[in-house]
Amino acid sequence: MLRTPNAGAEALLEYSDCDYRIIRQGHFVRCGATGKPIPLDDLRYWSAERQEAYADPEAVLMRLRAESKAS
Repeated sequence: MLRTPNAGAEALLEYSDCDYRIIRQGHFVRCGATGKPIPLDDLRYWSAERQEAYADPEAVLMRLRAESKAS
């Protein structure tokens, strides 16, 4: 059986406005709002400004609400 190195490891990404760059290979990243693992193939939402990924649109709203309360 052929295995991809670090297939079960957490990836490290650098996020830009419309894309991301893989800094450290891995299979998933963690949602910045919920901590939920997000497979790289399913990653659709992130913030270049905050350099964090989000599991879904609800997680983005959760992060924005938390920041507005802290301000």
